[in-house]
Amino acid sequence: MRIAYSTLAFPDASLATATALGRRWGFDGVELRLIDGELIDPSMPAADRARVKRTVTGAGLPVVAVDSSVRLTGDDPVPEILRFLQLASDWESPLVRVFGGELQAAEPGQQAARAVALEAALEAAARVLEQCLPAAERLGVAIGVETHDAFSASSLLARLLAIVPSPWAGAVWDSHHPHRVGERPDDVCRHLGDRVLLAQVKDARRADPSGQPDGWRLVLLGEGEVPVREMLALLAGRGYQGWVSVEWEKRWHPEIEEPEVALPQHLEVLREWGVE
Repeated sequence: MRIAYSTLAFPDASLATATALGRRWGFDGVELRLIDGELIDPSMPAADRARVKRTVTGAGLPVVAVDSSVRLTGDDPVPEILRFLQLASDWESPLVRVFGGELQAAEPGQQAARAVALEAALEAAARVLEQCLPAAERLGVAIGVETHDAFSASSLLARLLAIVPSPWAGAVWDSHHPHRVGERPDDVCRHLGDRVLLAQVKDARRADPSGQPDGWRLVLLGEGEVPVREMLALLAGRGYQGWVSVEWEKRWHPEIEEPEVALPQHLEVLREWGVE
């Protein structure tokens, strides 16, 4: 398992600076979420695409994933996913990250209606993936659905992936969100198995007794309650040979430590845990 990091840690830096620092600290790859501090535009001109490619190549960092904000349950997500697949191919990345999105909740007490609505939403999300799979296979770029939003629970994401058994569709395992909704790493491994295409690691702890999603604070690796080490041990035990990517969300949480503090700390701890 090689170690990468997400440019989400660099909201105020150019891509050249973000990649030069990552390389200097000893990372093996980069997950592109921000380019020059901005979310990726899949319709960026060819000249800008070429500049990004030159920058990451010059830093000696392969692009392990191109992270989109696309939601499978959103309005007409297929064209944007296709653009991201082409972008990832241009940058020789093996993966495009997408979100599952939100699911419409039924009224309390309407369990039957909720079950029907959920099944319909899963089928619709699966059709989005299926429409994109021919392009994914042709370009050699897989689509990874993150354990995030309504799909934070791996049990639900597994139901979606079961409808789409292609090797070109899989999961991005974000360490925090399944833990936040009550799943253990062995639950996630049991549900997702060999469908894990990328392991994103972050640690956090409850900032107040409520335990609500907005009651969590991201912390340096090993200082929180997210069982990241157990997650990595289980993946290693299954023979996972993919990337482990540090997702330090400085863009969304400006109050957390600077990347110059957090990223080297994550790398040191991961190496102490035997991830090389």
